[in-house]
Amino acid sequence: MNRVIIDTDIGSDIDDAMAIALAMRSPEITIEGITTVYGDAHLRARMVAKMLQYGGRQDVPVFAGIDQPLLHNREVWMAGHEGVGLIEESEELIYEDKHAVDFIVETVMANPGQITLIPIGPLTNIAASIVREPRIARNVKEIILMGGVARLGDNGADIRHVEHNIVSDPESASLVFRSGAPIVMVGLDVTLKVVISERERRQLQESGDSLNVALAGMMERWFQYNNEDFTFMHDPLTVALVIDRSLVKTKKMKVNVEYDHRLKTGQTIAMQAEDANVDICLDVDPDRMVKLLMERLLGGDSE
Repeated sequence: MNRVIIDTDIGSDIDDAMAIALAMRSPEITIEGITTVYGDAHLRARMVAKMLQYGGRQDVPVFAGIDQPLLHNREVWMAGHEGVGLIEESEELIYEDKHAVDFIVETVMANPGQITLIPIGPLTNIAASIVREPRIARNVKEIILMGGVARLGDNGADIRHVEHNIVSDPESASLVFRSGAPIVMVGLDVTLKVVISERERRQLQESGDSLNVALAGMMERWFQYNNEDFTFMHDPLTVALVIDRSLVKTKKMKVNVEYDHRLKTGQTIAMQAEDANVDICLDVDPDRMVKLLMERLLGGDSE
């Protein structure tokens, strides 16, 4: 059994919600709690609480975390439709009073070697937890994070050199990568290969399942926002590696984050090193990943 804490910036792109749903529908995963980060962590906590309600998983505790980047030196980006169609402004949705960082620190330290952290947003909560309790780096089982880009795979020449979760708080990302914790970096190198489209959205809508219908509605708004009928499953792939690591091919390397005062800087630079602590995902089986995701959400019928 894999005991995990998911740290999410759910609200804009549909992939956070899909990742949480995948975790809820996967018996291999025990969700110890879900923490929220970036922009409006309390709104995001309410969104998670509503998703858990739809999925019948109110047993999972939710904790709001840090809104601003670690140094408060980056503008926060939000699309503006966070929570629209999922929650009502006055809807009462319960989440925990305890701060996300307190929960992360207490849970990891009380269960050495047993908790996997899955950050699928900017790394502010994780960095703050390590600052507060540096022993987290050796007590965590591993950190499987969605973020960064190595540009070392077969699509390296075609993808951008920075990624949102890293540039949103590069100081936090640098701290986490330099902590010495065992890390799996699920970057754009692989996540841009995992695509779902209007076909999968219709399958979710037509399933009649309340959680899937909510996901389909969020996906439709995301398609409208981007004026596209497809999207990338960045965060679900990250969660899926807890279930099946063979979905990806990795190489162990060291990662530094290079950045300066400009807003869009924060490049993950991978290099060979004796003290390498990061398994960088360089390739993925996208068809098998989408099949796994849809089978879990649809209860085994993804055709």
